[in-house]
Amino acid sequence: MAEIQQKADSGGGGKKRAKKMSTKIDMTPMVDLAFLLLTFFMLTTTFAKPNVMQLTMPVKEKNEEEQTKLKESEAFTIIMGEANKVYYYAGMLSPESKPELKVTDYGPNGIRQVILDRRREQPKTVILIKPDDKAVYKNMVDILDEMNITNQKKYALVKISKADQDLIKESGL
Repeated sequence: MAEIQQKADSGGGGKKRAKKMSTKIDMTPMVDLAFLLLTFFMLTTTFAKPNVMQLTMPVKEKNEEEQTKLKESEAFTIIMGEANKVYYYAGMLSPESKPELKVTDYGPNGIRQVILDRRREQPKTVILIKPDDKAVYKNMVDILDEMNITNQKKYALVKISKADQDLIKESGL
């Protein structure tokens, strides 16, 4: 482990000097212990806990009559488009009437503010989320986060219809 080396006496005449002792410490056991402790703490520590969002999925009804019908006044549609664009309109799309399509982004002053304003106007709002084929997965996570942040309890993921895609093309937004 540690050893003390003695320097040889020069043997020359004159004055006798005290022997100088030099020490050499073997650091190998200490380095081994340091790496064992480092390995132990790395393996026993949890680095990051996964964040999970709780989703409640409805039970699929067998009969059409048993399914809950959505009122047009309570409906609010969000369409996730390409290039991080979010299109939205109040109500539901029908062949008789074309709603006014608006566009925003995923920022805090974007879709979050739109959802909060809509909930102030209509507290029983049900949001229909329709991802476009060109929307990215990150946008889906962002919109679900916005539902959680705004405390929106009722929302549904719905396939985008041909009429919705045509509405986006016609609007030119």
